[in-house]
Amino acid sequence: MKNKRLWVSLLAGLLALVMLLGLIVNILPGARAASSSEIQTQIDALKEEKKKQDAQIKELESQMAANVSEIKDIVRQKQLIEQQVSLMYDQVRNINDQIASFALMIADTQEELDAAQKRLDELNKKNKERIRAMEEDGTMSYWLVLFQANDFYDLLDRLNMVAEIAASDSRRLKEMEEAAKVVKETQEKLLTEKSSLQQMKDELQSTESGLMAKIEEANGLLIQLEAKGDEYADLLWEMEKQEEETLKQLAQANKDYDAAKKHEEYLAWLATSIVTTTAPPTRPAGSGNTGGTGGIPTLDQTGTTWLVPTSYIKLTSPFGMRDHPLGYGWLMHNGVDLAGRSGWDVVATRGGVVREVGYDPVSAGNYVIIDHLDGFESYYLHMYKWPEVSVGQYVAQGQKLGGQGTTGGSTGVHLHFGISYNGTYVNPADYVKLK
Repeated sequence: MKNKRLWVSLLAGLLALVMLLGLIVNILPGARAASSSEIQTQIDALKEEKKKQDAQIKELESQMAANVSEIKDIVRQKQLIEQQVSLMYDQVRNINDQIASFALMIADTQEELDAAQKRLDELNKKNKERIRAMEEDGTMSYWLVLFQANDFYDLLDRLNMVAEIAASDSRRLKEMEEAAKVVKETQEKLLTEKSSLQQMKDELQSTESGLMAKIEEANGLLIQLEAKGDEYADLLWEMEKQEEETLKQLAQANKDYDAAKKHEEYLAWLATSIVTTTAPPTRPAGSGNTGGTGGIPTLDQTGTTWLVPTSYIKLTSPFGMRDHPLGYGWLMHNGVDLAGRSGWDVVATRGGVVREVGYDPVSAGNYVIIDHLDGFESYYLHMYKWPEVSVGQYVAQGQKLGGQGTTGGSTGVHLHFGISYNGTYVNPADYVKLK
């Protein structure tokens, strides 16, 4: 009987040992699984890599913002130059009209000058002919005047008549010469003014050429800056893809860390246990991957109440891919935008420890990040002034963090609210009831 009991005990022990070895084989992931400390080193390295990627992304966003600002400056300069060119075209048209008017006036004075010169030439010719005839007749003409006189008084009248005719011809010649002189001077003045206008027109056209060259230069710069903006957008897209891959690796590393920690806890239990029926320790609810898509707990699985972090009028931008409002292209939006009024309270969606408080002039503005100590973190961006909490502070659910604003890369008053689990952004609408 004693031998039978001994064999039964040995057999039961052997069966228990076989079951135990089978359980160990099922838990061990391979011949040599990485330890939790080794995986922690990988996690630390991935977090450091993510910090570098975040810094590179912020630098690219800053360069893109500077590029957009430079484009706007050049566009404004180009518009001013184009306005100058337009005004110059008006001036050139005005000068052309004046030149045409002066050309008509010069033509009119030329006709007057030609007519005056013709009359002067004719009168001068007749006067010369009369004088020459009198010179050729000599004393005969003089004696003819004397002998034809009826008396002495008639003689004087005849002599006065000859003198008056000569004086009249002389006056007429002088008047014609003066009239011709005035016409000539007027014509020369008109020609001078026309020449001055032509010089002004030439100078304006020269200036116009310089301005057109500046416009061409501005167009060239705009093409270069737009190309650079496209290059920045491509680099940003590539960096975000790399960051997304790093986040995936980080999530997997956290999952591997949980598995390794659980395995080490099991081995520690196994080394100290006497009774084989003692149950191995289990992880607390909500700590680590507990199910859901991709290992992310769903709202039902967490059993946690999440508050809407602020009053809002409208959800202006949901979680997911979108066309960036500042013109950076088709990018991932890692949260939801809740538009309200400046200063409306922003509160903690759940209790936790404030991990980060800061200000980012390019993207986030004034922001707060809360660690809820179960793998979840919440993000509150674009607050109107420096937040009312500090790093390391424990905040209760519903505690005020600050107020809505439009700081950083924002196009209007709103709160950007985000949630992540183990470093992976998730849709806040899956946890917070949004209208």
